[in-house]
Amino acid sequence: MVWLFLLLLGSLQVILIGTVILLENRDPGKTVAWLCILGIFPFLGFILYVVFGRKTQGPLFRNKHIPDNRCDITVRQQKTDFNAGNVFPQLNTDSEQKLASLLLNSGFAPMTIHNQVEILLNGGEKFKELFNALEGASDHIHLSYFIFKDDEIGEDVLKILARKVVEGVEVRVLLDGMGSISISGGFIRSMRKAGIQAEWFFPIRFPYITSRLNLRYHRKIVVVDGRTGFMGGLNIGDEYLSRDAKLGFWRDTHLKLEGEAVHTLQSIFLNDWYYVTHQEVQGARYFPQTTIFQVLPVQIVGGGPDSNWRSILQSFFKALTMAKNSVSIETPYFIPDESLMMALKTAALSGLDVRLVVQGTPEHNLTFLAMHSYFEELLQAGVRIYKYMKGTLHAKIFLIDNQLASVGSANMDLRSFLLDFEICAFAYDRALVERLKLDFEQDLNESIELVLKTFQARPVFERFKESSARLFSPVL
Repeated sequence: MVWLFLLLLGSLQVILIGTVILLENRDPGKTVAWLCILGIFPFLGFILYVVFGRKTQGPLFRNKHIPDNRCDITVRQQKTDFNAGNVFPQLNTDSEQKLASLLLNSGFAPMTIHNQVEILLNGGEKFKELFNALEGASDHIHLSYFIFKDDEIGEDVLKILARKVVEGVEVRVLLDGMGSISISGGFIRSMRKAGIQAEWFFPIRFPYITSRLNLRYHRKIVVVDGRTGFMGGLNIGDEYLSRDAKLGFWRDTHLKLEGEAVHTLQSIFLNDWYYVTHQEVQGARYFPQTTIFQVLPVQIVGGGPDSNWRSILQSFFKALTMAKNSVSIETPYFIPDESLMMALKTAALSGLDVRLVVQGTPEHNLTFLAMHSYFEELLQAGVRIYKYMKGTLHAKIFLIDNQLASVGSANMDLRSFLLDFEICAFAYDRALVERLKLDFEQDLNESIELVLKTFQARPVFERFKESSARLFSPVL
């Protein structure tokens, strides 16, 4: 009788959860994948669905932003002006105007005009500029990271932050509960004992483990005195300075920002802080008047499950449709959705120069295998694919012709598009794009190009592993 009861309970569970999944109107691939898991492993499938599968776009985070924050007020005004026909005169083409409108509407990303942007290649350049900025702080330091390690570089950052607190500087630190899980409790206590306001974003403990384990804070943001900002792909850890023998040389890209765009970074950080702590931090001191007058249009978008729109995915898709000559993409993980696959193949088949650089040395084996399952049809369409071999590639760069560049924390994968809290800067500036293209060309010189015929000749077992790994992408 016990087995009959368990069978009935399992069947009822599959029907109920299956109905919920169907009513969510997800992508058919995800729906079928979850229904298969529930059918084959009803009890395990239920646990996996509760932890990883529930739809979280928008509602889970409703009313979790600072009301009438600086960024939202600017966005509302710019949307009103744009709808009235007052376009951004600093943008050169209609396509750029349309992308700017998309980022306003789906990403709540205000257009900022007066900015100075410095490209920082790899950890050495990033940490040199970051330490200089931190040492010069006089009012506040806001810092948020996916990974913050209590190793040599982490200790160096902690010492600076603690010293600035003694000098009267407000310091707030926000860390992802999973990405920074290796930090010891003593390290966090050292932060708080030093007067640093340190908090976790979705800590790995009940009840978060059931509802938000699969939603991670992948942003890397630093704001100093509301005047200088940093964002990009580099976390805080010794490996980002190429000190890890296993990972080797670490290739990454970060941005140092000054000007109006820093206010957007500030707003995103303060909203994140408000969500975690319920502390409403506002005031003119956090948004000082900029002294930068150089014209360099930048929109910074914070994508994630707290939005009703998949703003980063939509902006990448829109940017691809803008391309007239070339598309250059650098990403460690490439697990796209069907819309991006179609856009990339269409661009290549239309005669555009479409090039993609990915990791050649795997950082995570599952994602490394999964991305290979997408390569054959891209190669057949004419997309040129390269594997970076000098070390570990972690840069996230997206270049369209000579007019648009995106640099940020988002990978070209489903996790970044659907689950993680990400941040990307879209810059409409020819000089910046040309500089990033030079870096891109250098990375090509340190990569090997995949050849369709050779790639097709790989063993059947290798294909099987790649296809099996790919199955996890729509579920997660």
